[in-house]
Amino acid sequence: MKTRFKIESHEYKGPFDLDLTINSGQTSQPAWSKNGKYFQELIDVDNKVCLVKIAHKSNSDKPIDVIAEFPEKIDKKFIKSEIMEIFGLNDDLTKLYDFLKDDPKLEPAIDFCKGLRLFKANNIFESVVCSITSAHNSIRQWNRAIRLLKEKWGDKYELSGGTFYSFPSSHILANAPESEFDEGKCDPELLKSRHIWKDLRSCRVGYRAKYIIQASKMVQNEIDLEKIRNMDYKTAFNTILKIPGVGPKVGDCILLYGYGFGKAFPVDIWISRIVSRLYFNSQSVSNSKTKSFGIEKFGNYAGYTQLYLFHYARKSGLMGELKQKNET
Repeated sequence: MKTRFKIESHEYKGPFDLDLTINSGQTSQPAWSKNGKYFQELIDVDNKVCLVKIAHKSNSDKPIDVIAEFPEKIDKKFIKSEIMEIFGLNDDLTKLYDFLKDDPKLEPAIDFCKGLRLFKANNIFESVVCSITSAHNSIRQWNRAIRLLKEKWGDKYELSGGTFYSFPSSHILANAPESEFDEGKCDPELLKSRHIWKDLRSCRVGYRAKYIIQASKMVQNEIDLEKIRNMDYKTAFNTILKIPGVGPKVGDCILLYGYGFGKAFPVDIWISRIVSRLYFNSQSVSNSKTKSFGIEKFGNYAGYTQLYLFHYARKSGLMGELKQKNET
């Protein structure tokens, strides 16, 4: 079964850059694949599998074009609602830009990141695993690792856009072997068959494999991920830190990209350096101080501000300057 519909520009506030949002490295999920002019991915809608194909001319008034394919009947309103949530279309970017314009240090980020929105999780558990896997990892590497994980343990679906895999459940990953072979002692010929091994490390998650297994067990038995939605930010943050492999930065990534907590302010070395450059005269600032500063100064726009600052730094050349300075 298929359906096709439009989301008109008057149904959301502010610009929308679909490509930038999907490829911004947010740890809710891997970037959606592109087939022609459409980005596409398998998602869950009303507890049923749905392939969504979406296209839009960036930052234009043209409608968002959506094609959905599903084996079981799904009401179009549920599909639309999920798409609005995933792509941050319920967020008012006009108010965000008014906020950014009030600070001369933030205003330049608007032109470099116009239409960038939160790319939120369809599956909270997937966001937990993605965020754990992203730690000390490049965007390209963790995206590849998650795709491999889905191929090995997710359910397979043959649909019009190709072959797709669901994200495996916490039960499946809790029982997945960490390593099938000791790679350090493997014969070179055996290593060539690594892609068909049925273990987590063969998915290129590295040392994070044990954390994925432990986290899967915890969300099964101790932490209800859905209950976190209704917590205040501080309680949610302290709760998410109980999950193995989740430190302050990864925890804030889960809360921001998984749940949409506006006060979440993920901090790594680069955000610390960017904030230091803009607000602390390039003095050394700890990650914890940077986080506290971000939440206090930016409030409910802390998450979006972090997202915009990071991409502004990448696209404006500021990131290159900071790298050069710290290499000398």
